[in-house]
Amino acid sequence: MSASSSSPSPAALATPPEAGALTHFDTQGQAHMVDVAAKAVTHRVATAGGSIRMLATTLALITQGNAKKGDVIGIARIAAIQGAKRTSDLIPLCHPLPLTRVAVDFRIDADLPGVHCTATAETLGQTGVEMEALTAVQVGLLTIYDMCKAADKGMVMTDIRLLEKQGGKSGHWKAA
Repeated sequence: MSASSSSPSPAALATPPEAGALTHFDTQGQAHMVDVAAKAVTHRVATAGGSIRMLATTLALITQGNAKKGDVIGIARIAAIQGAKRTSDLIPLCHPLPLTRVAVDFRIDADLPGVHCTATAETLGQTGVEMEALTAVQVGLLTIYDMCKAADKGMVMTDIRLLEKQGGKSGHWKAA
């Protein structure tokens, strides 16, 4: 269907998606923001994680507090929280959510060498907070990259994924 074609009927848009269907497309295949008006308001929680690998010398700069731009982990935590709050500004079809809590944890791993990030986002709402948790992790890791890139341009962000979610119609889900 071209941009000049007529829009699908309201009945076509109201048809619930099939199991496993992509919910951000209507029956005509056009992208749309999912209508969550009929969904119940529930307590929703999502936790995501990811890592950034780096040179051992770069990790030493972080742990010793000698990075030129300051407290890498502290600034990355604030950036991750801000990222969660701005998710709907970054991901076009995400609903803006009133977050009730965002918690971000960084763990130094000398064996990697690198840093693991875990972020948990919570809301009382009609749609989940998976994207907010995932965005928090990615923004936190990107901030570490930005603050340390002068010492190590070869850092690699990896394994960014949803770890667990609770609430809503689909209930509790945990990564294997």
